Amino acid sequence: MSRPDLPPQEPVPTEPVFAEPWHAQAFALALALHERGRFAWPEFADELAAVVAADPDGEYYASWLTALERVVVACGLTSAADLVDREEAWHRAARATPHGAPISLGVLTAEPAPRDG
Repeated sequence: MSRPDLPPQEPVPTEPVFAEPWHAQAFALALALHERGRFAWPEFADELAAVVAADPDGEYYASWLTALERVVVACGLTSAADLVDREEAWHRAARATPHGAPISLGVLTAEPAPRDG
């Protein structure tokens, strides 16, 4: 029975909103950076549209992440080299982490090799 003084309830989703945890994390990071004024949403939306147009068959959240990386570099929040360093550190940490354990960049003890140029 519906009460006229209450708004209708949204149906409960039967499937997860995000297929993978990193999809939700990428979404949340983009939203948080925008809400903190680090970039304008239309700037991100334009970049996302360009990435999707360049690879329309690509995985959507991979495109989302690529667009986010481009925007944070363009805004000066990080550099492309820092993103590459972080990705390499993540892969090293994944290799150093026992199967089934959460991956943490803290498991690394060696510094990355210096970059040329």
